[in-house]
Amino acid sequence: MNILVVGGAGYVGGGIVDKLKQTHNVTVYDSLIYEESYRKDVNFVYGDIRDHDKLLRLLKANDAVIWLAALVGDGACSINPELTFEINSESVKFLANNFDKKIIFLSTCSVYGAQEGLLDESSSINPLSEYASSKVQAEEYLTDSNAIIFRLGTLFGISDEFSRIRLDLVVNILVTKALTEGKLTVFGGEQWRPLLHVVDVANAIAQTIESDITGIFNLHYKNFKIIDIAEAIVKKVPSATIETTPMKFQDARNYQVSSEKLYQESGFKASTNLSKGIEEVYDLISNNRIKNVHHNRYSNQNFLEEYGIT
Repeated sequence: MNILVVGGAGYVGGGIVDKLKQTHNVTVYDSLIYEESYRKDVNFVYGDIRDHDKLLRLLKANDAVIWLAALVGDGACSINPELTFEINSESVKFLANNFDKKIIFLSTCSVYGAQEGLLDESSSINPLSEYASSKVQAEEYLTDSNAIIFRLGTLFGISDEFSRIRLDLVVNILVTKALTEGKLTVFGGEQWRPLLHVVDVANAIAQTIESDITGIFNLHYKNFKIIDIAEAIVKKVPSATIETTPMKFQDARNYQVSSEKLYQESGFKASTNLSKGIEEVYDLISNNRIKNVHHNRYSNQNFLEEYGIT
């Protein structure tokens, strides 16, 4: 199968490309927003998703598309909401209108916002940010497509050897702070997050890309309270302390999800646990394998605020 991975050079794409290139002919299409180079041994085309002519030629040459390209995160997407919807939503409309074969699209569990109870794909949505709202709109554009839409939980861990590491995700950043500052500041702490190791995104895609299933699927490993994540990290870094404070910024997201639908229809269940991701980030930081953990390239929001995107 010829597979086009759009946005495949990023944090999530690294593991996906590694997994799929073992059994498929993979091409990565990416504008390298956060990167200076792409060194992976795989077909690569440099380009912007808004370059429709270039993208259309690639779509015609492939049997399936994995669409990862997006501005990701509440903070990053709030910088320029108009651009967020152009990249996260309108580009997907173009895809839906010009590709009738298999599509795998990554959405987010953030579309649920703040709700009580265990949420499944039939639950109401309550997007609280431009990021979540842009993903909802993209999902709507794919309604009549041959698409699997994965609503991802909050990612953690390391994707592969080459791709950029994100240190702006709750697990990764708390491990970093435990090691570099000796303190984990937790705002609130009782909020629920459905966690998902980034490699399990690749595992889910590998298991479903040749299947006949379509529709929306939650994808997560396990629901955790943020305070419980912090406590798990302190077990690994016992010299660190937890400081809980009232929430000082607006992030009302609080939700637990079920991924039972995906398991029932495909047999896939995420299995990479929290301790694995903690260990991965711990090894990098404690062994000084990242020169400057505060560099803006490790945070979507900080990087885009400094360099922007046109």
